[in-house]
Amino acid sequence: GMKTEPLYTGPAAGDESPEPGQRLEVAIRLRAEDHAAQPLFANFTGVQGAPGMVFIDFGFLEPRVLPSVLRRAQGRGQVPEAVNGRLAARVVLGMDAAVQLAQQLQGHLRSLQAPSARVVPSDVAPS
Repeated sequence: GMKTEPLYTGPAAGDESPEPGQRLEVAIRLRAEDHAAQPLFANFTGVQGAPGMVFIDFGFLEPRVLPSVLRRAQGRGQVPEAVNGRLAARVVLGMDAAVQLAQQLQGHLRSLQAPSARVVPSDVAPS
């Protein structure tokens, strides 16, 4: 499918481009290469930075692992120093793409909030 996303433009030398920071809505078509169309399941993420880049690791931990570690910790048992999981994917983003991803995630999560959380009760007058 086709998705329309806001793009954030920057200056281009000798070009009649939009002002830096201006939003531009453009339809983006992404074509899958090889196995890229196969969805990956991750229940753990890790983020690391490097100059000008953000590394995002998507991992999978067996569902029984973390509750087992928590039970051990609560029972004052020995907690493992590390838990093994499987790296599903590592994505490296430039800073512009990382900012755009953060904005898209925040917008999507806000849209998932219950509508009742955004409605002011009728018996409370706005101040």
